[in-house]
Amino acid sequence: VQLQASGGGLVQAGDSLRLSCVASGVTFSRTLSMGWFRQAPGKEREFVAAIFRNAGSPHYADSVKGRFTFSRDNAKNTMYLQMNSLKPEDTAVHYCAADSRLILSSLRNYNAYDFWGQGTQVTVSS
Repeated sequence: VQLQASGGGLVQAGDSLRLSCVASGVTFSRTLSMGWFRQAPGKEREFVAAIFRNAGSPHYADSVKGRFTFSRDNAKNTMYLQMNSLKPEDTAVHYCAADSRLILSSLRNYNAYDFWGQGTQVTVSS
């Protein structure tokens, strides 16, 4: 399984970015949970958004709720993270992740995911 993230960049506060993550070697089936995490320098990797077993509504961290939108295109094996109203505190390397054996209580735990993309840098200037 390979995940390839892209779409990061340097933007100003208030701008938008859309991250993409293309998966190969795995099908976006009803057993696959997938999501986005991020890690700022000197900080632990943190949950951003995810969907449990590719069904239902996405879950979001409180810090991004109302600003970020998770979506996916099953036919293209691609997940997205639309990020609006970006803030300097959103600056981090953003990673996509997937796992086919997650339980719901572990959805926000980065240690529970087996498959990771390489990360894409998002930098928001004030």
